[in-house]
Amino acid sequence: MHPVLFEIGSFPLGTYGLLLAIAFFGGTALAKRQAKLDGLAPAAITDLAIALLISAIVGSKLLMVVVDLMSGTPLREVFSLGTLRAGGAIHGGIIAAAAVFFWKLRRGKGLPLRLTGDAMVPGVALGQAIGRLGCFSAGCCYGTDCQAPWAVTFTNPVAQAFSGTPLGIPLHPVQLYNTFANLAVMAVLLVVRPKRTFQGQILALYFLLEGLGRIITETWRGDVDRGTAWLGWAWLSTGRLTGLAFMMLGLGLWMVWQRRKEVQ
Repeated sequence: MHPVLFEIGSFPLGTYGLLLAIAFFGGTALAKRQAKLDGLAPAAITDLAIALLISAIVGSKLLMVVVDLMSGTPLREVFSLGTLRAGGAIHGGIIAAAAVFFWKLRRGKGLPLRLTGDAMVPGVALGQAIGRLGCFSAGCCYGTDCQAPWAVTFTNPVAQAFSGTPLGIPLHPVQLYNTFANLAVMAVLLVVRPKRTFQGQILALYFLLEGLGRIITETWRGDVDRGTAWLGWAWLSTGRLTGLAFMMLGLGLWMVWQRRKEVQ
């Protein structure tokens, strides 16, 4: 764990921010490469990626604030510099980015919705995987107590100050679990893409796999930002609830678009 790489005067360069930038450029490069396979304009993909990045950052922050308020976090902590520096709740970012994606393409930006979605989501999964390495470096999105040989123990007080990370306690490296899960999602999408039977299949599959992965990895999440006790059930966290919603969205898109079946 290394929340701050170095400082320029009094300005700290955070590891999370650097990895987020790498995630954006890496994910965009993969999306542009996939877009070329369907004859889509790479420049249009870059413009769309920038819009999705901005909406994802805003959405992740908003969901984190909502979860913190519902968990009883004091207002002075919710609306603080720590919140501004924190990564946020990733599913809030995905929800906001998905809304902007559908809205922009429905307005007619020269990109077909389903083909563009198929091209974008492998890059989204790659970006998430790299972003989770940023979470691990910053100490946010931490796990529950763990006695396994691969447990990690955070020691940097900066992480505790920004994210409330428990120090000196062996925890599940759930951030790395999510990295491996996102890489697996990306691999599946890339393998299935040449064999797809209808436009939008890869986009629908992404939501199904992302939702399933989050439902599983929530088992080892221990941070406040995951949210708990929706509908009175302690196991139903915000992450599990949004994961279930993602799976339902993916299944719905699959069923609707498969009926239209435009074979590639």
